[in-house]
Amino acid sequence: MENNEISMPTKYDPQSIESGRYQWWLDGKFFEAESNKEKEPYTIVIPPPNVTGKLHLGHAWDTTLQDILTRMKRMQGYDVLWLPGMDHAGIATQAKVEEKLRNEGKTRYDLGREKFLEETWKWKEEYAKHIRAQWSKLGLGLDYTRERFTLDEGLSDAVKEVFVNLYEKGLIYRGEYIINWDPATKTALSDIEVIHQDVQGAFYHMKYPLTDGSGHIEIATTRPETMLGDTAVAVHPEDDRYKHLIGKKVTLPITGREIPIVGDDYVDMEFGSGAVKITPAHDPNDFEIGNRHNLERILVMNEDGTMNGNAGKYDGMDRFACRKQIVKDLQESGVLFKIEDHMHSVGHSERSGAVVEPYLSTQWFVKMQPLADKAIDLQSKEEKVKFVPDRFETSYLRWMENTRDWCISRQLWWGHRIPAWYHKETGEIYVGKEEPSDIENWKQEDDVLDTWFSSALWPFSTMGWPDTEAEDFKRYYPTDALVTGYDIIGFWVSRMIFQGLEFTGTRPFKDVLIHGLVRAEDGRKMSKSLGNGVDPMEVIDQYGADALRYMLSTGSSPGQDLRYSTEKVESVWNFANKIWNASRFALMNMDGLKYEEIDLTGDKSVADKWILTRLNETIETVTKLADRYEFGEVGRILYNFIWDDFCDWYIEMAKLPLYGEDEAAKKTTRSILAYVLDNTMRLLHPFMPFITEEIWQNLPHKGESITVADWPAVKEEFTDKAAAEEMKLLVEIIRSVRNIRAEVNTPLSKQIKLLLKAKDEQTLGTLEKNKGYIERFCNPEELTISTEIEAPDKAMTAVATGVELFLPLEGLINIDEEIARLEKELEKWTKEVSRVQGKLNNEKFVSKAPQKVVDEERAKEADYLEKRSTVETRIKELKGQ
Repeated sequence: MENNEISMPTKYDPQSIESGRYQWWLDGKFFEAESNKEKEPYTIVIPPPNVTGKLHLGHAWDTTLQDILTRMKRMQGYDVLWLPGMDHAGIATQAKVEEKLRNEGKTRYDLGREKFLEETWKWKEEYAKHIRAQWSKLGLGLDYTRERFTLDEGLSDAVKEVFVNLYEKGLIYRGEYIINWDPATKTALSDIEVIHQDVQGAFYHMKYPLTDGSGHIEIATTRPETMLGDTAVAVHPEDDRYKHLIGKKVTLPITGREIPIVGDDYVDMEFGSGAVKITPAHDPNDFEIGNRHNLERILVMNEDGTMNGNAGKYDGMDRFACRKQIVKDLQESGVLFKIEDHMHSVGHSERSGAVVEPYLSTQWFVKMQPLADKAIDLQSKEEKVKFVPDRFETSYLRWMENTRDWCISRQLWWGHRIPAWYHKETGEIYVGKEEPSDIENWKQEDDVLDTWFSSALWPFSTMGWPDTEAEDFKRYYPTDALVTGYDIIGFWVSRMIFQGLEFTGTRPFKDVLIHGLVRAEDGRKMSKSLGNGVDPMEVIDQYGADALRYMLSTGSSPGQDLRYSTEKVESVWNFANKIWNASRFALMNMDGLKYEEIDLTGDKSVADKWILTRLNETIETVTKLADRYEFGEVGRILYNFIWDDFCDWYIEMAKLPLYGEDEAAKKTTRSILAYVLDNTMRLLHPFMPFITEEIWQNLPHKGESITVADWPAVKEEFTDKAAAEEMKLLVEIIRSVRNIRAEVNTPLSKQIKLLLKAKDEQTLGTLEKNKGYIERFCNPEELTISTEIEAPDKAMTAVATGVELFLPLEGLINIDEEIARLEKELEKWTKEVSRVQGKLNNEKFVSKAPQKVVDEERAKEADYLEKRSTVETRIKELKGQ
């Protein structure tokens, strides 16, 4: 350690200390799971980012929280597996590649399926490299030897196994159904890929004439273009206005088709006219009514949102152009008699932004009820999935209880192709993991599976399942924690739980730590359109990964959104700088101390005993809070300990022995500096891995890397409550003197007279013993410590616990001003006495609060009463009473 000054540069420069360190960790294999049977396993699988672009601040937050957990558990002696991987992101990736082709003047059809997939794999490789580079910049301790991709061979096996198994159990079926259709990307969407937005639309009121010429029936719709596919008008069977019409027919305007009037309980008699048009091919509720009444399903639209041959003269028109034209035609014929403005919720595709069309289509579905029931039932058992914060369990259960069958087929080329084949002649369906033996007679399903189908298997498909004897599956599954945002509880968390239960018989993870969204400083959501997004990599370039990580991980409590601001990152950079400078000072004064020379057995000063006590308290609190995922609180505790206790007080007090002549005291101080700094770096390491590794490598240490160093343990022999109380008194005195100096503009360099009146012999002993600190930090030219001190006439005064302070400041003080100041102080202590006595006079508090808390309040009362009495006496003295 002789060259500390050289190995730690004067200035803290995150770029230079972070550069190359990640590769050093990887070369050392510190992040690779050991499969060490003597250690307990701890597993997290990364929520796989989409291979569609760059990681954003949300990813940085999410992965930093996982990194904190895995680094901490590794240090606590667990065999940690943090498994990395990426998601093929079907629609999103295909859309990006198609956009690239469009810019080259091509479409996917020009290339054909195979060539298009080749292009998409190239895209994937390129973006996977970007993502790995970003992971490394963030310092994520991932085991790359186990990296997975949702389209790799092993995961494809798992997907086929699950699909075939669910199909054979009757839980996957193929059928005609109204699904959410995106006309822009020409694919089905699941309910949760549809974003609902309020849009200004209209209600169009029409009269459908009764075929027998006896009148008409009024209906209203927001989508008049779908009337071309109407196959009935429905009324409530108990509605006196219409029940005599059930069984009659109306002539559908424009088409001239005759359609029946049916009675159905679904119809709300109170809404509108009480009669509704039924279009089974274009509305999910109408589809159900159509099934009940055996109505024909007439599709009037093409997949791209244009009208088809069933739309008659509107064939080929865009759906919205058709709406305009049909409204005009119906107005002219007198059928449409009223248009009223109507704000309504319209579904838009999450991927393309297009207005989603409810559309009759033949798709593949998962029957959700039996799977959801098992997952709901699990939450009433001991081995349930624990949500942190627990309020998100309600969101999860609500989603499970209201789930509909899941449409899993997508009309794409990029993804897991559905393992189903259709016989070219008989139309028979074959579903299997392997293709049919007489393949020339069969055609495989063109559709692929919804991306979420494969990512729902992520916790176990990444471990070698369906091979249940796979080493990793047996050792590391189920996983310990999942860290994710509240916005994908329905999309992903719920699906992993029901698939995990169905195929492994157990929950896929023990805990789900839910975080919120990263928002801009003003609370708005970050988005491209608002231009308020922040690239985490640019933040790292400016302030370093440690500053960004610490800010993200300690900036909110579980489940809450996080407001990002550059000022917050800057303040963490300042904190890191403070740590750097303090460490550098400590190292420069360690005089080449070796790890085996660290000796904490010598005589310790009150400052030594106090800092060791505070370190113990910090280790205990940080460990407890981190295990409860309270990282915001951990951040606060660490910040206060490092900045206030260690840097501002202990290091300053350590200068006395370090610069003194007592060699034994020097040796003890160096050892304590090394011990406290080592343990502090370990506590901080999961949050700020780069700076802590750099400092730790310069400290006298044992082991290769701080990443695999032991997590700090509380050493009871170093807890000294009496020393902590002594130190508290010294800090109180020093702060009081500094405050008085500031009040009367007397700099620390100017010597003063200081009189300390102790209330008893014990306090006197404490003051005498620690006289050196008082002299060092108060700079008195004359220091008097006694139990018998007469208050000087002209002096500034202060009260500490068991001590009165007098600073005779002839010529520097205005007596009237000092009396006014003391009267303010008297008011403060009177309020404190009143507050604490209010608590103690409350029977409920005294009977219900823990005895320790009540005792603490009684001690405060005694302290405040004494301080009030002292101030009262001092005011009387100054007034000459």
